[in-house]
Order: sequence, then C-alpha cells, then structure tokens
Amino acid sequence: MDAEVIVVGAGPAGLMLAAELRLTGVNVVLLERLSERTGESRGLGFTARTMEVFDQRGLLPRFGSIEVSTQGHFGGIPLDFGLLEGAHQAAKTVPQSATETVLEQWAVSLGVDLRRNHEVLGVSDKGLSVQVDVASPEGVKTLTAAYLVGCDGGRSTVRKAAGFDFPGTASTMEMFLADVTGLDLQPRMIGETLPGGMVMVGPLPNGVTRLIVCERGAPPRRRETPPSYDEVSSAWKRLTGDDISHGNPLWVSSFGDATRQAAEYRRGRVFLAGDSAHIHLPAGGQGMNTSIQDAVNLGWKLGAVASGRAPERLLDTYHDERWPVGERLLKNTRAQGTLFLSGSEMQPLREVLSELTAYDDVTRHLAGMVSGLEIRYDAGGGTNPLLGYRLPPLVFGDRSVPATSTAALTRARGVLFDFEDNAVLQRVAQGWSDRVDVVTAAIVEHPASWPTSTSAALVRPDGYVAWAAPGSHADLAMSLERWFGPARERTSRTDTAIASKTSVLTQR
Repeated sequence: MDAEVIVVGAGPAGLMLAAELRLTGVNVVLLERLSERTGESRGLGFTARTMEVFDQRGLLPRFGSIEVSTQGHFGGIPLDFGLLEGAHQAAKTVPQSATETVLEQWAVSLGVDLRRNHEVLGVSDKGLSVQVDVASPEGVKTLTAAYLVGCDGGRSTVRKAAGFDFPGTASTMEMFLADVTGLDLQPRMIGETLPGGMVMVGPLPNGVTRLIVCERGAPPRRRETPPSYDEVSSAWKRLTGDDISHGNPLWVSSFGDATRQAAEYRRGRVFLAGDSAHIHLPAGGQGMNTSIQDAVNLGWKLGAVASGRAPERLLDTYHDERWPVGERLLKNTRAQGTLFLSGSEMQPLREVLSELTAYDDVTRHLAGMVSGLEIRYDAGGGTNPLLGYRLPPLVFGDRSVPATSTAALTRARGVLFDFEDNAVLQRVAQGWSDRVDVVTAAIVEHPASWPTSTSAALVRPDGYVAWAAPGSHADLAMSLERWFGPARERTSRTDTAIASKTSVLTQR
C-alpha cells in the first residue's frame, strides 16, 4: 500500500479531510492536479457551523482577525442570524485562498503527503484495495490504497472513473464572478434585481471589490478557460449603465445554476465529498462550508475503520447522514436562485417572504438551514432534545480541563462529558479509553435552550451528540460500540483506571 487513504483534490474539502484523517493516525496521500493554488476565492467566509468546526480543531487563531456579522439573507431577503444560539456568528470576508492556505499548512504539519502535479487518470476498486493511475512529473504510475476519496470538484475524475451516477439538471444560465481593485462602487446586496438581470457589489479588505453579474437570457457555456474581464464589464454596463472597464481584475470566473447530486456517496472503497458529490447555485455561501463539513463527518469514521478500530459498517453512516444534507442544500439553493435571479414576476413572492421573516420562528428556521446549525443525525433512541444535534458551546468551571466543550474536541476523539462525576458512567466508558476521552466538569455557562436535566453527553469527534443522560447505561454502551467499535479487552483494573485518568489529563 502507498497509503491507507488516498484523497484527490487539494481544495478545502480535500485538505480538511486529509488533516482529519491524520488526526486519527492513518497515512494519507493527497493528490492535486495543479502545481500551485490558483489564488481564486469562489468561497467567501464561513457559516456559523464551520466557525464552530474550525474552533473545535483549534484553527480559528490561524486566520487572524475575522470579521463576523449577524446579518445574512435567504434568496436576497435579509435575515437576522443573531437569533441563532451559538458561540460564533458567520464570517463574511475570509477569501477561499486564505482558507486553503491555512488548511494546507495545518494538513502538512500533521504529516499529510501532498503531491502536486499529480493528475488522476483512472480508478479501479479491487475489492480489498483501490488502485489509482496517476500522471506525475515522473511519468504515469499506479498508487494503491485501502480507500480513495474524490474531493476533486464538480467535474470530478474520481466520480466518473468509479462509475457514480450524478443525476440532476444542467445549467440554464451563466453568471460572472470577479474580484477587482480600482473600483469605487456602492454596495449592492443580492436581491436587488434589475430589468435585465442581477448584479452584486461586495466590498472586501485591501480595496478589493467582489462582483457578481447575472444577465438573464445569457446562455450557459462550457468554458475551458476563464472569461475575460471585458465580458464582465460589458455585461455590467448593459445591466447598470455604469462603466467599470477601468477596474483591475485579480481573477475572473464563471458559474451556472446546474444542480446535481451523486446518487451515492460511497461505492465500495471509493467515496465522494464536497463538490464531487454535489453541485448547485452558490447561494448563501453554503458550498465550501458544506464541503468542509462533509470532510469532518467522513474523516474520523474512515480513519477509525482504516486503522482497524471500528467495523466497516461505520462507513455507511457517511452516506446516510450527509446525503440528506446535500439534498436539502440543493433544494434551498434552487429556492434562493428563483428569488434573486427571476424578474419582476417574482416580486410578490419576495414581498410575502419578507413579511414572514418578521416572525422570529421563520427567521430562525431559514437561518438554521443556511448556517448548518439545524442539522440533526439519527442518534438512535432517547428523549433528550440534544440527541443528533451538534453539542452547543459550554463553559466549565475554572479548574476544569478543558475549560470549554469546544476545546475538548481538538484531538478529534470522542468525548464523554460527565457533568455530575458519575463513577458508573466512567466505568462503562473505560473499555473505549483509547478512543474516547472522559471529561468530568461542571457547567457554568450554557445557551438558554440547554436542557438542564442533562447530566452527561457522549459526543462524536465531529461534535454531534450520540447519547445523552438521563439515559440508560446499556444505551451508552451500545452507542459507544456503534460509533467507536468494540470495547478493547481489559487487561487489569489498574490498566483501565490509568487509561481513564489519562484521557482527561491529556487535554491539558
């Protein structure tokens, strides 16, 4: 084997996945067709859930000062995201190029073998391994791994070579996207429609202006190279009457409204994540963020199976959990596109939706959908309202190690939070002390919606609650085995006691 896992594509999804896999201890080769990063930033900023995910891994300080905002939209209809409970608001101005820089540095520091100028030519699932034919600077070669993950974008070679179906609808229009300097334009929000289409102006740091231009009736084109800035400025003038041809484009790109989702996210030993698994109209800044969360969902599971700590069936939960998330993503981006790309005939619907968002419950529902905070997975039986949701941010007492629930997840291990120092629960968890940390701590700060009767919670490495008390000890043991594999053999009471204490002390 050249690696336990080969990941294809060094965009945000591939970099995040490769790093997550390294946190589990498996060997990872990351293949990237390009010789260097493009510097383009189609993705811009992070949703509240991605902010939490990065915080869980201790990554937020690497981004420096981040501008956050409670203001967002759904299809151009303004929303107050401040109604959502969370430790973070959405980040608005972090370019994708900066995100890729941070994630690449992190992944490489963890030991990811990043190989640029390596283009995948073919894929073959051999049943017990996967073979990948690669064109490299040294010539064509074949690499072998236990598993392969395609994170290589909407035109994914891995998806096509492995035979995944990719049903959906083709693009009906073309839109331009550009970052430009030298312009002095008033901000325009998405949703400010014009007779011939839609334009958006968003100011970014360092004198950069983000432009989006959509001219209704412009036919979709399959481009092998980016459009020229002349095309962008010409469309802008036709729509607005303003001349922006004097601007200095940093980069220009185009996209359409194609909507497709892979029929399955796993075929044998081959997986898809990010744009390889789903493409859609970029609306609400969800694409890159959903891709990163695909990676965080898959990483700890694939690492556990590839290293022999968990059974193969755990991998099926990746499709079971993330495919419905992708389906909902496609549904809401299509709805948003209808709102902000249509003409005056859609104005009555916009006005009615604006009236509805005056109700807090409606705003919370739409904001939860766009932010990723609404996601709930099947955690099995139980009545605790936390089950299946991400654990909300908690602050523990001054002497607690760690001081917050977020800090406890930095190592990408499972965590049993014991809020009442229950010795019985701790004994149940001892069989998984090599995979699950036990954190005994009293809560001193929690969100208003926190169910105060909760005395313990088992949290997966991706931050989602798998079991919560009140709940039976038998259910806790079943949940531990379901998500983390069989308990290890207990050699002696002394060994298990030491292992349990170590799981807490190593959080320091």
